[in-house]
Amino acid sequence: MPARRFRSTRSRSALPLRAALVAVFALLLPFPAAATAATPAPAPGPVVAPGSAYMGAGVLLHEGRGARPAEGGAPTDRALHTEGVDVSSHQRNVAWPALWNSGVRWAYVKATEGTSYRNPYYAQQYNGSAGAGMVRGAYHFATPNSSSGAAQADYFVSNGGGWSADGRTLPGVLDIEWNPYGSPCYGKSPGAMVAWIRDFLDRYKQHTGRHAVVYTAANWWNQCTGGHAGVGAVHPLWVARYASSVGALPAGWGSYTMWQYTATGPIVGDHNRFNGALDRLVALANG
Repeated sequence: MPARRFRSTRSRSALPLRAALVAVFALLLPFPAAATAATPAPAPGPVVAPGSAYMGAGVLLHEGRGARPAEGGAPTDRALHTEGVDVSSHQRNVAWPALWNSGVRWAYVKATEGTSYRNPYYAQQYNGSAGAGMVRGAYHFATPNSSSGAAQADYFVSNGGGWSADGRTLPGVLDIEWNPYGSPCYGKSPGAMVAWIRDFLDRYKQHTGRHAVVYTAANWWNQCTGGHAGVGAVHPLWVARYASSVGALPAGWGSYTMWQYTATGPIVGDHNRFNGALDRLVALANG
C-alpha cells in the first residue's frame, strides 16, 4: 500500500493569518517623509557662493538672531503696523496664499546681487505675491567691492528692480549690510562707502524717478559709513534689528519706514513691519 500523504493544515489557516499580521504591521510603520508631504524649502544657510546672500545674511553673521519679539512678533494693531516678508532664492517657490491668510500684506523679493546674479525664483515670488493681493517690490544685495554703485543700479533696474505707478509696486531697495563673504565693510573706507552708496542711489533715481529704500543695520551703518547723516532726509529706512524693539536708528534717520524684526517667522523666516497702516503702504507704492 502506498504511503499516505498528509496535507499540512498550516497552509490553509496559518498563511492567511500571517498575511493579515503583515498588513497590520505595515500600517503601523511610518511612511517615508516624501510620501506624506512635500519637503519644505530649507532655511537660509551659510553664504559661501556668489549670489547666495540674502537680506539679513550679514546681520545674522554679526549680530545673531537676537531675542524673539513678544507674542511671536506679529503686530496686533493693524492701524499702526502692516506685516510683510522678504524672500530670496533660499525660499524657492513661496506659499503666498498661506502668507496672505496669516496677515502678510507686502513683500520684497531679491532680484539681483552685484552685476552677475539674478534670483532664479524671482518670477514666482514677485508675481506670486502680487497674485495673492500683496503690494510688492524688489531688492538688490549690494557688493560694493565688485563694481560701481551706478553699475549695480543699472543691473538691478534691468532685472526686475524698476518701479511703476500702479499702486502695487514698491520702490526698489538697496540692501547694504555686513559683507557675508569677507571684510565687513567690503574693504572700503567710510568716505569711499558713502560715495558708493550715493552712486547707487543717484543712478536708481535717474532710472525710476523714485528714491530707493535703504535697508541696513544701525551698527553697520555707523561703522562702515562713519555715521554718515546725509542720506536719511529723502531715502526711506528699512532697519534690521532682531529684537522686541527697533532700538537706535542709523545716523541720519529720525524714524523708520520698515523694520525687519525677526529671522524666525513661522512660514517665511524674515518678517517685517511697515510703520503705518495699509493705506500708507499703498501711498508709498504710489510715490
